[in-house]
Amino acid sequence: MFAFFYTIGLHLLVFLANIVALFHPKTRKWVEGQRGTLSFRRNEEPNTLVFWVHAASLGEFEQGRPVIEAIRAEYPHARIVLSFFSPSGYEIRKDYDQVDDVCYLPVDTPRNVKRFLDSVQPDVALFIKYEFWYNYLHELKKRQIPTFLFSAIFRPNQLFFKPYGGFYRRMLFCFNEILVQNEASKQLLNSVGYSSATVAGDTRLDRVVQIAKQAKSYPAIEAFKGTAPLLVIGSAWPDDMEVLIPFLNQWEAPLKVIVAPHEINTEQIQQWQKLLKKHSERFTVYSLEFKVDGLELGKEASPLDTLHSPLDILFLDTIGMLASLFRYADFAYVGGAFKDGLHNTMEPAVYGMPIFFGQPYYQKFQEALDLLHLGGATTIATTQEFTTAFTEVYQNLEIRQQKAGICHNYVQKNAGATAKVMASIRSAF
Repeated sequence: MFAFFYTIGLHLLVFLANIVALFHPKTRKWVEGQRGTLSFRRNEEPNTLVFWVHAASLGEFEQGRPVIEAIRAEYPHARIVLSFFSPSGYEIRKDYDQVDDVCYLPVDTPRNVKRFLDSVQPDVALFIKYEFWYNYLHELKKRQIPTFLFSAIFRPNQLFFKPYGGFYRRMLFCFNEILVQNEASKQLLNSVGYSSATVAGDTRLDRVVQIAKQAKSYPAIEAFKGTAPLLVIGSAWPDDMEVLIPFLNQWEAPLKVIVAPHEINTEQIQQWQKLLKKHSERFTVYSLEFKVDGLELGKEASPLDTLHSPLDILFLDTIGMLASLFRYADFAYVGGAFKDGLHNTMEPAVYGMPIFFGQPYYQKFQEALDLLHLGGATTIATTQEFTTAFTEVYQNLEIRQQKAGICHNYVQKNAGATAKVMASIRSAF
């Protein structure tokens, strides 16, 4: 009965999405993408090994990327199909060169599921972290296609573990194996009778280690930093800046600051600049050239030449730099925890530095909980709390180095989940 109403609800979702698409660009992309996916080409090489990897959006893709690239390395002649639910993932990674096909996931109706699986003909299906689609999972089980969920994390308040959560629990038993991030998740799965859970860790740690090894160099950022300590504020939301701008306005000791907004919005950056009493610039790096407020400047005319005060602030008016940019940082603030959920604390942690973030929306992130417990990270709620915590690590080099070591060691110790996922994949053949 629940399955029937679930499917009816999905049909209603599609109907409403087609209406919303008339005036909402992101929804329009999703609707158009759905139409394209339903004509997805059939696998014409029946003897080719096919891996289907599904990610909800861009964040889950980055989490699963080490596994995708490990599959490509170990099975170079296999066909890899990557699907997304969200336009934000598909639009950015539709040309990803480590897979053979990138598409939207068709809506989870029985008819769509059968058409999609008939076309892809996967030998193995891999879901990343949170994706649970009832009809897909049951059809995969019916066809006896090995299906795995990895980098998963579970909490007691989820519907799987409620007395009335039978519909959701049934989906768990469609997976051949669930590779979880921590022991607590495994115990929760065991408590509802699911015994094929393995503690493997989080593949995001493998990804940040990989990024750190391949980190880009930005001579302009090196010049900006000079000999001063550098605070990088990554994935900043308005809620984060409401707390941090008063801190920046009152800070007097030597410090360089780089702000990487979660979304590139020129108007928002300009509003933040108006609230600042300190000197700030909008900054985009293209190789060794600079672009500020739409003006292309040669290397000799860098806007950074205008920044010489004790505290200077750069707003990044570009995307794609942040993960490599943390290599230059002495301190990191990671945004999102005041409202929509904490962003990736592992990106700065891999380089070793004290990490700060807001609250209360960090509870779903095991690495954040671990770093708080170990003492490498600090959560703050107000400007005063941040000022106090930051001043301590700024003034005390010993404490700063201790926290930096905790963060760096945590990543190195807990990396390696990709190898465990690959071992499970091999067991399917």
